[in-house]
Amino acid sequence: MKRIGILTSGGDAPGMNAAVRAVTRTAISHGLEVFGIRYGFAGLVAGDFFQLTAEDVDHTINVGGTILYSARFPEMAEEEVQQRAVEQLKDHGIDAVIVIGGDGSYHGALALARHGINSIGLPGTIDNDIPFTDYTIGFDTACETAMDAIDKIRDTASSHHRVFVVSVMGRECGDIAMRAGVASGADAIVTPERPFDIKEIAENLKRSFANGKDHGIIVLAEGAMDAEEFKNELLKYGDFDARANVLAHMQRGGRPTVEDRVNATKMGNYAVKLLLDGKSALAVGMTRGELSEHNILDLFDGKHKGDYALLDLNKDMTN
Repeated sequence: MKRIGILTSGGDAPGMNAAVRAVTRTAISHGLEVFGIRYGFAGLVAGDFFQLTAEDVDHTINVGGTILYSARFPEMAEEEVQQRAVEQLKDHGIDAVIVIGGDGSYHGALALARHGINSIGLPGTIDNDIPFTDYTIGFDTACETAMDAIDKIRDTASSHHRVFVVSVMGRECGDIAMRAGVASGADAIVTPERPFDIKEIAENLKRSFANGKDHGIIVLAEGAMDAEEFKNELLKYGDFDARANVLAHMQRGGRPTVEDRVNATKMGNYAVKLLLDGKSALAVGMTRGELSEHNILDLFDGKHKGDYALLDLNKDMTN
């Protein structure tokens, strides 16, 4: 192995640049050449490659987004497109690829491995919805961003005796909602993984207002329900001054936290070492703070296990 490629795919996540930096510097220190691939798998098929040096990744560990850019590219599922990707890699003398992204990106990495290109996946998604890992790159920063936004919303909520339904990202995973909700002292946390009763939430809010509380905050995972729809349902059970607020893409941006910088650096370094050992079709993870790896194929049948005890904890804090 003389040359490796690296790409970021799907939604951007804070800490991706820290992982790119770690891959680049680790690979160079082992005598390898590193090529960045712009715009994910779309750039791979188009041959949008450039050589990365240690200097290129200076001053990037603290930068959000991805210096390699990213793109959705569902065409990578097609056999003909996969063959073109492999041809581009061979034409550029690239022997292995590290893919940073979520579930869809892992499918692309596995396709490359099946075509003889050693590939390692790193979990780059704020949603924290990848099986067999407690942590994904960008999750901690997204939680911090959501918490900060909710803290600011609370100022307005308490000034006007309002209830705010704050929708956070995560697709079908409620991890951001649970963590940001507990950290911001939410009155209720609603996720797609657990049943919820809007009438019960309304009754709890009315009781809190009767006991002197001057605002209400409901943190809603986007996969559970639309924020405006939830607010309208809530108003059927109480005469609240309520607003819906969707945080949306702001959660993907911003300077990565210490945890995202350190963990992304660990993962990037580990991915290169797996390739140096001749490994392929593996996804790097982190379990109880320790690095781990699993066969990518197993992830597609696996199920992410969130820290659902946070929901019970939040109920204890609000009763």
